[in-house]
Amino acid sequence: MTQIIDNNKKRKKKPVLLYSFIIILVIISVSIYSLKEYVDNQLQPVAMENIKEIEVIIPKGSSSNKIAKMLKDNNLIRNELVFRFFAKYEKMDGRFKAGKYIFNNGMTQEEIMSKLVEGGIAKDSVTFTIPEGFELKQIAERLHEMNIADKNTFLELTSKVSNFSSEYEFLKDVPEELSLEGYLYPDTYEIYTDASEKDIIRKMLDRFNSLYTDDIKSKAEKLDLDLNQIITLASIIEREGRAESEREIISGVFHNRIKSGMALQSCATVQYILGERKPVLSIEDTLIDSPYNTYINQGLPPGPIASPGIKSVEAAVNPADVDYMYFVFNENEEGTHTFSVTYEEHLKAKNRIQNKK
Repeated sequence: MTQIIDNNKKRKKKPVLLYSFIIILVIISVSIYSLKEYVDNQLQPVAMENIKEIEVIIPKGSSSNKIAKMLKDNNLIRNELVFRFFAKYEKMDGRFKAGKYIFNNGMTQEEIMSKLVEGGIAKDSVTFTIPEGFELKQIAERLHEMNIADKNTFLELTSKVSNFSSEYEFLKDVPEELSLEGYLYPDTYEIYTDASEKDIIRKMLDRFNSLYTDDIKSKAEKLDLDLNQIITLASIIEREGRAESEREIISGVFHNRIKSGMALQSCATVQYILGERKPVLSIEDTLIDSPYNTYINQGLPPGPIASPGIKSVEAAVNPADVDYMYFVFNENEEGTHTFSVTYEEHLKAKNRIQNKK
């Protein structure tokens, strides 16, 4: 009797297991079908009508993840994850080329990927160099003379930090009323010939951002100075420090003066107000009523007076441990200065240099 009951139980279990297996298969099949439908949908063009051309510039070294994000941000693909998966599946991942592309939102992902593998539109480029210590107006004039940018448009765009502060986190630490003076990094750049003034400004801001490292930020914090103060001081060092070996000493002098409450008395700041680099300032020049005049105002001016190079920025946060409070230009080809602790020593140094002429 017991054997009969066991056999009946086994017969009942078999249909239950079979039904369960069938249900699981159905669920898996439906899931696979739904997933396939979803992926197929995501691979389709973003638009089927009102097709628009969209220009995209893929920077060198861009990963598939970054390219997917750029395409999604430009409304050219439906899904970043599907794009990346499809790129790996089609073995296109890692084969995408940098360059300028003209896509349209009626293209499939496969069409977009094929174009990325082929490469972008060949473009002519031009190189320009901005020396350390250049002011915004000098940068604008150089670009204008080279037919790279319109001077007035360039100056208008750089006249307000707010024009770019939404794109660059570091600019949020700069007072809104200031221009981009000091933040367009002086360097050699290569740009496309059809680059706009905004493109050029962004390229220079990108360079500044890459050089303003955590190490510099950390040292600035220890000195209780913010970004604007550091770049302002660096710009003065740039204009005053002709010999690279003296930059940290000049920085030390300015730091000493700030701590003691003395005016910086930097000729470079007055030259910035005058709009010209006079070799010798008059008494009247040093009395000009301006917040940038460090002869009549204590501390740093409101903002930078030029574009400092990285050496001057590093000097601003690494002042030499010196007791000097004064320095005077030796008027030699080496661009060196004589440094003094007391005003009496400073006067003697000035007289000695004057008598050598």
